[in-house]
Amino acid sequence: MDIKNKKVLVLGGWGLVGNAVVRKLIPKEPRQIILTSLRESEAKEAISKLREEFPDLPGDFFIPWWGNIFVREEFKDEDRFEILNDDKKRQVLMSDIMDELNDEILHSSAIYKLLETHKPEIIIDCINSATGIAYQNIYSSYHNMKKLFSDAPKTEDLIKETEKLFCTLYVPQLIRHIQIMYNSMSEHGTKIYVKIGTSGTGGMGLNIPYTHSEEKPSRVLLSKSSVAGAHTLLLFLMGRTPGAAITKEIKPTAAIAWKRIEYGEIKRRGKPIELLDVSLDNAIKLDEKLELKLNKFKPAGETLKSVFIDTGENGTFSRGEFEAITAQGQMEYVTPEEIASDVIYEIQGGNTGHDIINALDNATMQPSYRAGFMQHSAVEKLEELEKIHNVDSVAFELLGPPRLSKLLFEIHLLKLGYGTMPAILKEDPENISERLVEILKGNKKLVKQMVSIGIPILMPDGVSLVRGNEIKIPPFRGDYEYPATPENINAWAKDGWVDLRKENFVKWQERIKAIIDEAESIPPNDTSSMYVRNKKYWDNFEKINIGKVVSWIFIHEEHGLRMKD
Repeated sequence: MDIKNKKVLVLGGWGLVGNAVVRKLIPKEPRQIILTSLRESEAKEAISKLREEFPDLPGDFFIPWWGNIFVREEFKDEDRFEILNDDKKRQVLMSDIMDELNDEILHSSAIYKLLETHKPEIIIDCINSATGIAYQNIYSSYHNMKKLFSDAPKTEDLIKETEKLFCTLYVPQLIRHIQIMYNSMSEHGTKIYVKIGTSGTGGMGLNIPYTHSEEKPSRVLLSKSSVAGAHTLLLFLMGRTPGAAITKEIKPTAAIAWKRIEYGEIKRRGKPIELLDVSLDNAIKLDEKLELKLNKFKPAGETLKSVFIDTGENGTFSRGEFEAITAQGQMEYVTPEEIASDVIYEIQGGNTGHDIINALDNATMQPSYRAGFMQHSAVEKLEELEKIHNVDSVAFELLGPPRLSKLLFEIHLLKLGYGTMPAILKEDPENISERLVEILKGNKKLVKQMVSIGIPILMPDGVSLVRGNEIKIPPFRGDYEYPATPENINAWAKDGWVDLRKENFVKWQERIKAIIDEAESIPPNDTSSMYVRNKKYWDNFEKINIGKVVSWIFIHEEHGLRMKD
């Protein structure tokens, strides 16, 4: 893709890699660069330096934005711990993470608002997402709850800690982030998304000595690697979604350095480390117990100052730490400029060999010629056994979704009632409804099969439901009862009820007509490999293969087309 005159969003642009990416982008002449960071001071500092360095660029060429992209817009500038400790805000955050994605959650999110405002064609995501999610430390939440249980807690304390735990769960947060990112990019026209990922261990294995506790490696560090891996697989799926932005990931497996080398204050979480007024005379006797935290030593009135190397969001290291971690046989390191060069080259259509998504595309096993050849014989064997045992193998609701079973049963009923596709089109929808009711009245076994697997039957009047003890739709969402409003009934019928209302058969006739029109639009003398679903595929419309029909529906109505082999 040509970067010239394109609007580019660099998430995490203040950081080490993000900073290098921005500088590599400028010679490619984008129309505008939106640079983000967690803190306002960071975003404005980065923009200020860039404007000084590139004074000839238009005044609106660099746009700063700041905040936490993993929460809703109204929380983006708030400390996460403050959100978690506020009862109302915590419950909103929990709902945003755990509830089914809806327009309110999507449109309230910080990332959606950001993309809605700027509509970037290119997004380069340099945020260390795995660290941001995994270092919330679910294990600390577990220990807090464990202590509460052992201390005979107050109910409100347990509720509060349970809600915090839900807000800390890694996978739901990551899934929600990907859902929001995908929907936001789709709505606002993003063409390409490049993620700077991580392995979590700087390329080392389970023997990594750089960890976060005496445990080697720590579960928190392994959580980071797990989230990073899950993130990659979700991006892999996004890259296989028709209509989604082109998706790439560069995943450095080394330490990344550096941003600057100088002498000055050493900061932790953005604040200078205060030196404590402690001497050897302050030694404490180790009696029965060791307290992890004390509040007895006072600041010495000075901060820790030393020579350091700033590796951006990866940390500020001393000479000794940097020398150890980058030594041959340890993490070693890669420069941010090398990463940025790969990113730019991939965006422009080059192949660096470092795109993880492309690597997975090529390394995963694909559908095989042998399986494709044998699929026909498997279907023939299934049909043969159906005739021998005088049964129709329609749906068991073990594959899912319930909509699959619902559609299979409906087209099966149409097949029983009319036999061919043209015959279905000739009938009045109201007559179809009546005829299928009569078929079910005479086939009690089929009714039992449907309701026993959780697929109810909505009768033509739209208010009578034939059902079993359990139904798959609506799914359990914390309540066992839901209002049977017309809107809900329509939604449930669409998602997992066999719908005998005449309106549904109007829809079925539209589908069947579209199938026939599509096949008949293929020139009869075109014997090339271009077309798959021609008249021969549909047995000249004289036979109804229910699986083929529903697969066509899933491709055209659910947009469920497999786009990569």
